[in-house]
Amino acid sequence: MTASLPPERIPVSCRKLLHSVEWDPLPGVEISAGLTASAPDEYTLTLSAVLPQDTPVDAWGIRLRPAFSPSFYWTPHLTPKEGDVVDMHVFRTPALMIGGTGGVLTALPPVDGNRGGAFRVGMDLDAQNDVMAFGVSNTEVYGHVLFRRTPGAVLPKGEFRFSVVLLLQTAEEEVHNPFRRVLRYYWDRYGSKQTGCLPALDTLDAYVERVYHWAFSSWKDAVWQEFSWNGRRVGAPAFIVTVFQSPNYPGPPSVREELSIWNQAWFCSLRSAMGVYRYAERTGNAGLLEKARMTKELAISFPQEDGLFDGVIATRNRTEIRDGKEVVVSGSWEDAFLGNSNRNPFTWDLAASPRHILDMSWTALHMLRWHRELEQDERLLRYAEAYAGRLLSLQDAKGYFPAWIDREGRLLEPLRQSPESAASALFLLELYGITKNAAYRDAALRCIDILIKEILYDGRWEDFETYWSCCRYGCDFLPGRRVERNRIYKQCNLSMYYMASALFAAWKTTQDGAYLCHGRRCLDELLMTQSSFQQAWAPIPVIGGFGVMNCDGELNDSRQSLFAECILQYGCALGETEYIERGYAALRAAFTMMFCPENPQTTAMWKKRWPFLGEEDYGFMMENYGHGGKTDADGEGIGEFTIYDWGNGASAEAYLRIRAHEGLPS
Repeated sequence: MTASLPPERIPVSCRKLLHSVEWDPLPGVEISAGLTASAPDEYTLTLSAVLPQDTPVDAWGIRLRPAFSPSFYWTPHLTPKEGDVVDMHVFRTPALMIGGTGGVLTALPPVDGNRGGAFRVGMDLDAQNDVMAFGVSNTEVYGHVLFRRTPGAVLPKGEFRFSVVLLLQTAEEEVHNPFRRVLRYYWDRYGSKQTGCLPALDTLDAYVERVYHWAFSSWKDAVWQEFSWNGRRVGAPAFIVTVFQSPNYPGPPSVREELSIWNQAWFCSLRSAMGVYRYAERTGNAGLLEKARMTKELAISFPQEDGLFDGVIATRNRTEIRDGKEVVVSGSWEDAFLGNSNRNPFTWDLAASPRHILDMSWTALHMLRWHRELEQDERLLRYAEAYAGRLLSLQDAKGYFPAWIDREGRLLEPLRQSPESAASALFLLELYGITKNAAYRDAALRCIDILIKEILYDGRWEDFETYWSCCRYGCDFLPGRRVERNRIYKQCNLSMYYMASALFAAWKTTQDGAYLCHGRRCLDELLMTQSSFQQAWAPIPVIGGFGVMNCDGELNDSRQSLFAECILQYGCALGETEYIERGYAALRAAFTMMFCPENPQTTAMWKKRWPFLGEEDYGFMMENYGHGGKTDADGEGIGEFTIYDWGNGASAEAYLRIRAHEGLPS
């Protein structure tokens, strides 16, 4: 049985978009319901009851149905099966949307937690039946990372109150960009008032010092890798280290993955070295300046084959018995081999992995930025131009660039036409800015135009991370297809970032305001993955931090350091205070996961998880929080590794880059 709001109690102004409201009854308890205006085109649906005793419910919920035939759906997290739920763990900027030609019905869940933690708040988009559902239940994680309802939820004795906010978006600009109003709602009510829990901008210098002391002093034996290669002295921080390599770890150290150095879309040692270079110049540290230049030398030492190049240099691991325990140890750089990122559809073997166009474009982009901003090293420009010539030959008739190419020059099928292409367009626009070669500009704009037409408004944000990283749900059947129950693609915000950046660069290049308009729409969808409020149930600061995709659990993911400047650029160009505040919040959130005295809440969680960590480990930083979909006050959600080029080193670089480009507010 269900109860429903009588049609006459749905305000006339809602009826164009909202058809019905129904809810589950509570045994022996009268539920009062009301739908009242709280602002223009904003209504609050409130259900309340007084419970005479603790009331087991297993699951209780509200269901909303639209009054039109939808063509647009949006949910922050996939619920591919009946019984799945968008758990409050992934309430970053939570909303459900169903839209059509007449408008978008948007509904927001309560975000203030629950009394005593007796249940969890969740929501669900059943697009096959055009239902938006909100309610309470217990949940469990399955897969990586989806949530489903489980029995056992209990509503505590006393007042029970559950509210859903409805936004009626009917204006043309709201239908074009339904995310803007949701973002403004959360930031005005929560975000702008709650960022005080983040590290202050004027304290970030101390965090940067922690990073570089950790990487190049207290952990230098595990982190800094220096060797001779092709007649050059080169070096860079190792791709990944774990707590088990800490000088304070009581047992023999063991490594997690092959000792390697990457120049890839995530783990870009050249990008991180730009931060080391800026810091070294600013502080007069000749030793760090030399290390930054060694990393540059490493990047341009990768041999090119008809313009193409590999992205990884690595050694092979081996097992040994140390102190009576079997441990995994790294090989020698004397036996190094070249390869590519193993986050791909083909193999986990670095040496056998094909070249990734995205990785090459991203590395070449940073070569150009180094050349333009730090040192006019003509070798960087020549290397990038050699790559650009081959890249132009790979562009297809529509304007896309492919994703993977094997060593025989064969283009591989996955993601042949995807938003990853935006990173190549961004690189070509940067190269055009230096050389004024119109061929680079024209190819880039042709790519961006097809991405606007076929990707941006379809929400097809599929890139390598969407399917071939830690979350492989759907990799065998979803590429190019929507999830049937949600009628939305599996999405990753990395390609949203590439697209927003490319659109901003296109606007700067052409001064065509349409690119800026499309870019804002793209940026706003990206910002729906940013935590727009401080989750009351999170034991550490998460506001301003980013998730990753609509099928994973990360909070405070290190991509926030990458995204921060793009958000600030839009804020300055559009005169939008909210974007500027969000950009700086993202930058500040990029340091929240660091183990150090400046982060007392986070450091307490680190100590609960890994009690042996000590002063020598200050600067160690996991790249995200709650990756597995769970957190608690006892250290659940804290990981075990640091990826320098996607964690602390990347965060330091972002701060130093933004300080050099946009400056810091006084």
